[in-house]
Amino acid sequence: MKQPFNQVKIALFLLGITLLLFACDRNEKVMTETPVYTPKEEVSQDKIKIGFSMDTLVEERWVKDKKLFKEAVENLGAEVEITVAHGNDVLQIWQAEKMISSGIDLLVIVPHNAESTAAIVNKAHAAGIKVLSYDRLVKNADVDLYVSYDNEKIGELQAEAITNLVPKGKYVYIGGAETDYNAHLIKKGVFNVLQPYINNGDITIVFDQWTKEWLPENAKANIELALQANNNEIDAIIATNDATAGAVIEVLQERGLAGKIPVAGQDADIAAVQRIVEGAQTMTVYKPINELSQKAAELAVMLARGEDVSKEQKVNNELVDVPSFLLSPIAVDRANIDETIIADGFHKKEEVYRSFGE
Repeated sequence: MKQPFNQVKIALFLLGITLLLFACDRNEKVMTETPVYTPKEEVSQDKIKIGFSMDTLVEERWVKDKKLFKEAVENLGAEVEITVAHGNDVLQIWQAEKMISSGIDLLVIVPHNAESTAAIVNKAHAAGIKVLSYDRLVKNADVDLYVSYDNEKIGELQAEAITNLVPKGKYVYIGGAETDYNAHLIKKGVFNVLQPYINNGDITIVFDQWTKEWLPENAKANIELALQANNNEIDAIIATNDATAGAVIEVLQERGLAGKIPVAGQDADIAAVQRIVEGAQTMTVYKPINELSQKAAELAVMLARGEDVSKEQKVNNELVDVPSFLLSPIAVDRANIDETIIADGFHKKEEVYRSFGE
């Protein structure tokens, strides 16, 4: 009688073990298969971190870019880390490498040297990070996206404004930094317009020089050489940006020539707009930075999320045709300051008309 009883106990014990194992297995499956809910927006915010590698803050416009881009990225729910290289190639590469190793999701770069920063693009790609070139194009690298204004068009607007005033005569061209690919694109645009006049013999380029590092003191040295070589007999000057134009005008003022020789610039710096009002500078080219920074921020976040940002427009950087978003620049002179720069809130009216009380 004891033997059957023992067999029953053993059978019940084995059944209990089986049921226990089944229950544990079922619970494990439930725990494994049940997803943990995380709001989609929270995931996106946690994942997206943009690195913004800037060349300089010397010019007024770059201070605005830094502030506006940061605000735009943060308004989109992403984070941004910003570094400034202060015109130092080695520092910019090191700063970018540090951001890449820290785990950013996308790198936005304003290159100091269009050639050397190709190394940054290659390092980012090796880490699986895409690169957006902001305002200035990196050369000889497979850049994922380029967002800027149409730099050839900027040069064309400058040259059109000056040739309308001075269709014949001696011209001086004060270029930007030779290391900046934008300076080459702007110069190309200028000579797109000037070349027919040159071919006809109406315009003679008596001085054509780059401005190292975009520094006003180098532009000043250039215009002094140009004036000396031509016995002050110059009919028009095209300077690549407003900082170089300001240096040019400073020299012209010293020689009593300010306001007598048309001078073109670009960037719509407050000092340049004031010079236009006062008659010392002829024109500038306005690039609404708010529009540029907002578009760049939107595309950077989209690119970081793997969303489609394909664009038919392309700009060749001497290696590939880079997908590009090119915004339209605006020529500004004394006649349309109010309806452009002031209407957009880029500069305040009381600042622009500081000496005129308008």
